[in-house]
Amino acid sequence: MIIALYGHAALAEDVGVTPDVPLGPAGGFSGVTLAFNGRDKAEVDAVLNEAEAAGATIVKPATNAFWGGYSGYFRDPDGHLWEIAWNPFFPLAEDGGITLPG
Repeated sequence: MIIALYGHAALAEDVGVTPDVPLGPAGGFSGVTLAFNGRDKAEVDAVLNEAEAAGATIVKPATNAFWGGYSGYFRDPDGHLWEIAWNPFFPLAEDGGITLPG
């Protein structure tokens, strides 16, 4: 598990949402996202498709990211934003653990 901190405005820009929209039934932005790291681009696409089929709303379809990976975002039925990403610089171990670069 990794906890990462990003600036509120920068994270909102990455998600593609307006940072000053208040939280409510239609969504909004709390400044917090949860993340799932996949093993490759295909897994990112599969997880986003599965989330959408389960009732999530795709906020940002997966695209190649400026930092060299691949990611997209969805909002779950409770309003939480999730990033689904493949990061070639954080390889995943067999057990799913992330190895941070030295």
